[in-house]
Amino acid sequence: MTDDKRPDEQVQAAGPTAVDNPDAVDAPDGVDSPNGTGPAGDPPPLVTPPADTVPGEVVLRLTDVVKTFPGVRALDGVQLEVRAGEVHCLLGQNGAGKSTLIKILSGAHQPDSGQVEWLGEAVSFGNPQAAMKAGIATIYQELDLVEDLSVGENAFLGHEPKQFGFVRRGYMARRTREILARLGHPEIPPRRMVRTLPSAGKQIVSMARALSHEARLIIMDEPSAVLAHDEVGNLFRIIRELTAQGIAVIYISHRMEEIREIGDRVTVLKDGRTTAANLPARTTPTRDLVSRMTGRTIEYVFPDRPADAPAGDELLQVRQLAREGEFADVSLSVHAGEIVGIAGLVGSGRSELLETIFGARRASSGTVSMAGRQVRPGSVGAAVRAGMGMAPEERKSQALLLGEPVYRNVTLATFTRWARLGFTDAGRERAEANEVADRLELRPRDVRRPVRTLSGGNQQKVVVGRWLLGDTKLLLLDEPTRGVDVGARAELYQVIRALAARGVGVLLVSSEVPEVLGLADRVLVMREGRVVHEAPAGELDEDTVLDLVMAGSLMEGAPA
Repeated sequence: MTDDKRPDEQVQAAGPTAVDNPDAVDAPDGVDSPNGTGPAGDPPPLVTPPADTVPGEVVLRLTDVVKTFPGVRALDGVQLEVRAGEVHCLLGQNGAGKSTLIKILSGAHQPDSGQVEWLGEAVSFGNPQAAMKAGIATIYQELDLVEDLSVGENAFLGHEPKQFGFVRRGYMARRTREILARLGHPEIPPRRMVRTLPSAGKQIVSMARALSHEARLIIMDEPSAVLAHDEVGNLFRIIRELTAQGIAVIYISHRMEEIREIGDRVTVLKDGRTTAANLPARTTPTRDLVSRMTGRTIEYVFPDRPADAPAGDELLQVRQLAREGEFADVSLSVHAGEIVGIAGLVGSGRSELLETIFGARRASSGTVSMAGRQVRPGSVGAAVRAGMGMAPEERKSQALLLGEPVYRNVTLATFTRWARLGFTDAGRERAEANEVADRLELRPRDVRRPVRTLSGGNQQKVVVGRWLLGDTKLLLLDEPTRGVDVGARAELYQVIRALAARGVGVLLVSSEVPEVLGLADRVLVMREGRVVHEAPAGELDEDTVLDLVMAGSLMEGAPA
């Protein structure tokens, strides 16, 4: 007999899934489970929403929410309304209050005043566990994974399935495998250590963690920031599947084309206040959205590229550089005052190349030279002494001392300048850091604040600003505007171009092709660990670059 039900109805008719009955007996891998979720049955839904979910009903409402920290009013009367089954996009500059708002919804902070209503009742979540138990799951921009646990252990961290006091690892691995398969990545083994995954793979694990809960609202903070171009479409497929089940999604992104494609409604924050609420995502003009975010009316503001500027001396020479399993036979050069951009998919070897040039990884073969002198391989100290500076992709784990004040992070690379006889001149440190903060328009300007209290974009400014104090001849930038709003992005572009005008060479990696083409003087395209094309930026367009790079995959470049 033919079953003419729609696919979503067939899934719902399959009965309770294993996640509904954590005490069910584990079945061996590859054997159909009795509830019909094995290989022969329909896959379970990504999440299991409560039966009383009504698409279109208001599940979350914030009214006049205020949150103050010493010296700054992070939220100043925020209004927000989110409905079941919708993608509600949240826009705002870094420092506008988005991160604070997320932390209030996820239970990390509590509001000072105002009201948070969840499912029609006033609530104040005392901790993240309370928010998760209530049905709010969060996928953070800066991933909160435990590197030395497996993929499955991270996915179920804090709510491990147990029977008779023992963790049911077999069930946990199978359920993780199911979630990863529905996310489009069955190639990620549940028992693999998270530390061995590339950044994009870790993002998938973070999504699997959120989906392992019975969620009614999922908050996604810049979920596409580390995903390859072809992975974004898979992310949108997942979001559409969630909303079709009545799950609400708060989607935070600085990419306007993503807002257009996946969003239903938009709320805009500026300086901790709601400047626009419930705007239609697909029809509101970009000029209006950007204007409400920044006071400006354009999304990308690139500095003018110098016309026919004379090429400076060759600074960086990379010859036949290779690192087994990551990239091979790479040769390139950067001249003084030149910005060279590298375009390529996540996993193409771009970040690994920059880290090898900087000495954070040791090359298998090839040489790196600065101004004609070979740099000792595998030594960051030697690279810094040669005049290199680097802003890595993972700023929190690789570039910042989160518990230290801003000024200590800014002066970290030039620390010996402030040290005398075992003591540091903190006054001079703060004075120099204040000058950097003014140049980069750091918000807030107080350099004594712990750097962990800054928004992502302002933390990135601190990392770039660190190298403004030293005698840096070459700046390596890996995704310098990742998670940075349009206003701060334009400011960073100005800083990078100003450095080039002073004779600093810049080698830039970015996933945003318009950024590479708009900022760089010369562009290299990487695919599968090799440079496949090189041309002046003015001779390339976005379609051409995408045609050249579209051959990568999520797991490329990941160590075994």
